[in-house]
Amino acid sequence: MVLNKYRGPADRFLLPVANRMLDVNPDTLTWIGFLFAVLAGFLFYIGGALFLLAAMFCVTLNALFDALDGRIAKLTGKASNRGDYLDHVLDRYADVFMLGGITLGPYCDIKIGLLAILGVLLASYMGTQSQAVGAGRDYGGYLGRADRLAILVIAAFLQLVFDSNGLLSIGVGGYGFRLIEWAMVIFAVLGNITAIQRGVRAWRKLSRA
Repeated sequence: MVLNKYRGPADRFLLPVANRMLDVNPDTLTWIGFLFAVLAGFLFYIGGALFLLAAMFCVTLNALFDALDGRIAKLTGKASNRGDYLDHVLDRYADVFMLGGITLGPYCDIKIGLLAILGVLLASYMGTQSQAVGAGRDYGGYLGRADRLAILVIAAFLQLVFDSNGLLSIGVGGYGFRLIEWAMVIFAVLGNITAIQRGVRAWRKLSRA
């Protein structure tokens, strides 16, 4: 998780915002963030310059609300297993909607998109399943959710600037992909590697226990 090391600087921005929103129910923020993810997926599916720009904005807002709900829950003493469960369920649906929109839209081959969704879901599953069997929740590995959202926003921005209609492919070793499609390739590869990393760590902890 590359962005995990920048949690401190992020908190310096997020905490003042969270302190101004202490009257808001954290679950409400979780749902708002999810709705932005659904909208982002729809916008990616349509494609085009304006829709890409709007999709980037929606992905950014999803990330913002996803970060704020947990912080507000802790600041107000409303953190609970119920809220944590809701957050993780909606995060998975949010991932499917955003990546699914790209997969079915003009910027990605459906096979690559399906592998990306598989990698993302398995990485998340391994992290929570580790907790379910008593090995503790695992957020580690190469590709965390914050990393994915940052890569997605950057890839969408590059797609918007250089090829908003998805007509061009950039090749490496004879394989060509659109700019957002390259992000999906990263998710497919690093997502599955992250799932393996988390699975191995859980297995080792359970073996020692």
